[in-house]
Amino acid sequence: MTTNATPEKFNLFSFQGKMKILHLSWIAFFITFMVWFNFAPMLMAVKESLGLTTAEVKTLLILNVAFTIPARVIVGMLTDKYGPRLIYTGLLAICSIPCFAFAMADTFTQAAIARFALGLIGAGFVVGIRLVSEWFPHNELGTAEGIYGGWGNFGSAAAAFTLPTVAAICAGVFGGEEGWRWAMGLTGLVSLLYSFVFYKNVSDTPKGSTYYRPKKAGAMEVTSKGDFWLLLVMKIPMYGALALLTWKLSPAGISMFSEFVVNTIYVGLAALYLFDSYHVWQVNKNIFVEPVAEIHKYSFKQVAVLNILYFATFGSELAVISMLPLFFSETFELTPVVAGMVASAYAFMNLMSRPGGGWLSDRYGRKPVLLILTAGLAIGYFVMGQVDSSWAVWLAVVAAMACSFFVQAGEGAVFAAVPLIKRRMTGQIAGMTGAYGNVGAVVYLTVLSLVDYSTFFLVIAATAVVGFIALLMMKEPEGHIAEVQEDGTVELISVS
Repeated sequence: MTTNATPEKFNLFSFQGKMKILHLSWIAFFITFMVWFNFAPMLMAVKESLGLTTAEVKTLLILNVAFTIPARVIVGMLTDKYGPRLIYTGLLAICSIPCFAFAMADTFTQAAIARFALGLIGAGFVVGIRLVSEWFPHNELGTAEGIYGGWGNFGSAAAAFTLPTVAAICAGVFGGEEGWRWAMGLTGLVSLLYSFVFYKNVSDTPKGSTYYRPKKAGAMEVTSKGDFWLLLVMKIPMYGALALLTWKLSPAGISMFSEFVVNTIYVGLAALYLFDSYHVWQVNKNIFVEPVAEIHKYSFKQVAVLNILYFATFGSELAVISMLPLFFSETFELTPVVAGMVASAYAFMNLMSRPGGGWLSDRYGRKPVLLILTAGLAIGYFVMGQVDSSWAVWLAVVAAMACSFFVQAGEGAVFAAVPLIKRRMTGQIAGMTGAYGNVGAVVYLTVLSLVDYSTFFLVIAATAVVGFIALLMMKEPEGHIAEVQEDGTVELISVS
């Protein structure tokens, strides 16, 4: 048996070998999150500058995470085929364009198109998951993926903490009340410049290691008839979330689209699902003719469980970091700058929580840790549902941070398991699991547009309970993953 890991020790203060890749990867993800959520901390300034209604602002929050649903699946497939270095570089460079476009928007429609397009940058997460999995052995993978995800996710906290101040400084230097445009444009410039740094300094695998690619392109491979049908079922919520967004933009919502356009989109989504299902059939029709060799099998049920868990964990994080500045501002009558700084405490927990979840998963097992963290997640959001203006602000912040620990540690534990299912399909599996996080965000933010804050948090708590029940059906990853090399030989990669 061989391994794709380099032999050096896990030393966070090193910038050589696998540690260099880890640091360059989390910085890339940090930048994508900073760009992706540069809107939330300056929401009130944008609202006043563009003359938006509260409904339009909440719609922008949903649009910001919607496109990431298909993008993560597609980018995951592209990563498996072309490698993380090329795909991450292109993503960082291309997504600077809608960032600049939003900074220059003058109408709701322009802002909506730019925010929707910016959802593409949220797909960067799955690229780094594959890259890190190529450089680290299984016994360090949860910790490494946790650092990548947690420190990268901190980009949203950095945006909440710094961008309102940057906007105020820019407004003072350049005059006017639109310093937010300069602040957002700056994040796009950082993304563009870092794309060159990333391309120059990263390689897909350690020297001499094999980069495994899917045997078939176009759809996820499964290895049994039951998994085939389960895959088709698990794709429905991804299209359903986009249909939910369409409804939000319909005359029943904010009337951005006419009834004819809305119905056309519904038909188009149904056609896309059928087309997607056809591709799944083309890739997997052989399993209906002959059984898959036992050594090559994997259980798609494992993927389905992780999808549900990420719906509750990352889906809730995206929704909460989008609305938390507004929640603190309205509940405790704080200024936008102070509300942004206070709300950043939720995302601040990413620095330790997500790596901690990965480390715990490495040490004590994937399933036991996920069970504990998911239970904590449900309790945490139940407590958040009790917060109102009668609470002391510091106590509300403590509740948010405690809840955030379980959310982000749970994310780390989920993606400690993802690369252990099928190595050559890690990008696709990460893409689908990651997309479910955005499905959750769209659902939760749509719920937020219809109910009060307390009910919003309680709905998340209820879905966490569903995730806990689904988790009981998960099996602890163990044994070896069989991967076919380009010369036809089989390599066994240990996962236990």
